[in-house]
Amino acid sequence: MKVIHLISGGDSGGAKTHVLSLLQNLNKVITAQLVCFRDGPFAEEARQMGIPTEIMGGNNIPRLRRQLTAYIRAGGYQLIHCHGSRANMVGALLRSSTGLPVVSTVHSDYKLDYMGRPLSRLTFGTINAWALRHLDYRIGVSDAMVDLLISRGFAPDRFYAIYNGIDFTPAPPQGDRLAYLRNLGADVDEDSVVVGIAARLNPVKDMSTLVRGFAAGYQKCKRLRLVIAGDGEEREKLGALVKELGVEKQVTFAGWISGGMDRFYAALDINALTSLSETFPYALTEGARFHLATVATAVGGIPFLIDTDVNGYLFQPGDWKTLGEHLAALGNDDQLRRQMGEKLYEKASTQFSIQKTVDTQLHIYEDILRRHSRPQTGRDGVVICGAYGRGNAGDDAILEAILQEMRSIDPDMPVTVISKDPKSTRLTYRVRSVSRMAIPAWQSAMKKARLYINGGGSLIQDVTSRRSLWFYLHNISAAKRAGCKVQMYGCGIGPVTRENHRKLAAKVLNRNVDVITLREPNSLDELRAMGVTEPQILLTADPALTLHRASDDETDSVLLRAGIPPHGRYICFALRQWRGFEDKAPLFARAAKYAYETYGLTPVFAAVEKHQDPIAARQAAAHLDIPHYFLDDAGGAGTIIGALSRMELVVSMRLHALIFAAGQGIPLAGVVYDPKVSAFLRYIGQELFTDLDALTEENLRNMIDQAAAQASHPEAQAAAVERLQAMEHGNMEAARRLLGM
Repeated sequence: MKVIHLISGGDSGGAKTHVLSLLQNLNKVITAQLVCFRDGPFAEEARQMGIPTEIMGGNNIPRLRRQLTAYIRAGGYQLIHCHGSRANMVGALLRSSTGLPVVSTVHSDYKLDYMGRPLSRLTFGTINAWALRHLDYRIGVSDAMVDLLISRGFAPDRFYAIYNGIDFTPAPPQGDRLAYLRNLGADVDEDSVVVGIAARLNPVKDMSTLVRGFAAGYQKCKRLRLVIAGDGEEREKLGALVKELGVEKQVTFAGWISGGMDRFYAALDINALTSLSETFPYALTEGARFHLATVATAVGGIPFLIDTDVNGYLFQPGDWKTLGEHLAALGNDDQLRRQMGEKLYEKASTQFSIQKTVDTQLHIYEDILRRHSRPQTGRDGVVICGAYGRGNAGDDAILEAILQEMRSIDPDMPVTVISKDPKSTRLTYRVRSVSRMAIPAWQSAMKKARLYINGGGSLIQDVTSRRSLWFYLHNISAAKRAGCKVQMYGCGIGPVTRENHRKLAAKVLNRNVDVITLREPNSLDELRAMGVTEPQILLTADPALTLHRASDDETDSVLLRAGIPPHGRYICFALRQWRGFEDKAPLFARAAKYAYETYGLTPVFAAVEKHQDPIAARQAAAHLDIPHYFLDDAGGAGTIIGALSRMELVVSMRLHALIFAAGQGIPLAGVVYDPKVSAFLRYIGQELFTDLDALTEENLRNMIDQAAAQASHPEAQAAAVERLQAMEHGNMEAARRLLGM
């Protein structure tokens, strides 16, 4: 593989480190040619690192384009990789002249690159914004940077994420710590806890928040000292602030550190970062290499490294009070500081090494070249429609599972999702998404797609809404008229209560659907009773059964943010508002108290639909006089599954809480508000359920007793779930056949 990298050659900071370390390591396995538009320290350092480097300068852009086009053709390069605004502009011009795919790594927010320089922002910033939209692909340095650009209207399926990686080879001993710090001017002794930061003193780094937070922390922990390595336009302002806050003796402005940063980080106890905007800063992984406890703003890709309260602390930009509390907590607790430093090192060294970065970059190149050579056909890809973008983790888990399976069929498959909240869907799943109300947009997508998926869940029903049933039936008909194959994917059917709706549904499904895959037998009976006979009908399982739980650290962080100790003994209640629930709500409180007193299980009220379920949870927990917790927003499917895996019992009205818990082997008890709940439980051979209308304190207690007894014998439920997970592949295989793959 031969890739040419374009860069201005005047870069510094994280972008410089990223490009040079990446190219040095890429050249061990491929040809990665560097072309700088000017000579100087950047190009010289590249040559010293053994990176093949050429200089092609000048301000005559047409001539530079011709020169580079000839150079690229003569060298047999396959891909053009740009870094920075000038390179992006040139890369955009090279697309047509070379016919090669062009990708840019976005190292920072282009709207903030020229902060405080209005003329540069107007010229270079505008050119860069134009150029970025005229490239084939973009790589964000962190998922957060990708999300930022997608939110600005960039195509979501033309992005990749990469993280700055470093060499985690242990550094040699760095010498006397106190002597080094005192040489920098720090007033330290053996008992000092030294907070450090290495950054430019400019507005984006928001050093004022650091100084204010440090001063607040110092009031609670007199051991704290602060050393700031760096310089910039805010140096005088920060010096005045230090004096104003009375911490002039405790704060050291060390200026730029010469001779490498290893000795600086080795001398610290706490690494800090207060930036308003970041991609994925090297300062944090460099600190992690030295096992430093870390406190940082929750911006850019930082939350992907730091699981708050587990391996570090996060706070919102500008929140100096919270920063001060974290610094004081770490300063006063040596064991906590060491534990967090070790946990951060463990994660960073395995997930954010330079080798991981290189492997990711190579994978991106392979993807781009494969996609570039993809045959152009008249119809391609899928349109997926379902109850998405509503804040319901169960429905969104179905979408996540379907997308996962479509990508296993064809990793480059174009996908469009019809969603109530297309912006959220684009950001979460990196797919094209259109609003349910944007009829021309989804009709256009159908005309280009090969397959339409009516995606999971109980969409063909009229209990919650007649309009919903009409919408999905209309879309199925529209997709068939547009020339798509049509599949109803791992779905439930019913209840369809009105006779005219049953006739309409049967008519539409018989005329327009090619394959229906069902998640449980009751839906098969309902289809037969309605007279649906024309489509191929297969009994499979719910797609969400294929999803995996998040890592232990991510799960711990979700629980800790909700104030829940991660390793307690818990019973989970996943409740929802429904007709008659308010009258039954006190029964759940009494059952929770019974489980606490009988089995020592602390109740956790967890939300699957984060907008409405917390209301039901608080109705149930009203006047509860035992310890209890609320998990109102556990994030996506992975972290919800992770949280449920920490429970010893789950009592649920929510179907997908039962599905997620069943997949983790957790004993279940269902409260049925809809036949789909009992249908799933019967499908896995679980008879512990009762209708909401028939719920009593006695039968709820009995179900808890029986579920507790099953905890020591999970084999039957586990075997049933494994069987369903194997059957679920029938959904994907049906789609594969319809796609002709």
